[in-house]
Amino acid sequence: MTDKRSRWRRRDKWAWWAASLTCVALRLSVPASASLGGDLGSVQTDQVRMQAAMMPVTRSDTFTVHEMRASAGTTIREFVSPSGTVFGVAWEGPTLPDLRQVLGIYFTPYVRAAEAAQQKRLGRRPFRIEASNFVVEQGGHPRAFVGRAYMPQLVPAGIRTELIR
Repeated sequence: MTDKRSRWRRRDKWAWWAASLTCVALRLSVPASASLGGDLGSVQTDQVRMQAAMMPVTRSDTFTVHEMRASAGTTIREFVSPSGTVFGVAWEGPTLPDLRQVLGIYFTPYVRAAEAAQQKRLGRRPFRIEASNFVVEQGGHPRAFVGRAYMPQLVPAGIRTELIR
């Protein structure tokens, strides 16, 4: 019986820690211009604000991927449609990116939805927030965070959302 209790206490401790880290990361972000849903100019703004190094740009017929590496080691990929709109963003690395910067105008609705989802979640499982105009998926743990956000209505025709990675 005590083994079960100690396991639950450890799980509760990890769940509290993960929830606290997520909330702190969300609250400490600084205001910035839009990325998700922004134009091609927001890619350069993101690079400056994140103090990131630009990696080679990947082009295809239906979209362009602008990749940058933040000074903390996190890689951020911004997916830009032929019309010049950022329709998706993905990240992976040892720290969370500045989500206010990455999500832009969708940051506040994301925070509200994340706080509501956090109350329903147990442990450190990945989570998905699906709103009418954006989707955010996030998971990982310290030193290994991954996530992506996209706007389904702006994803170019014929592109699967699984490509936003």
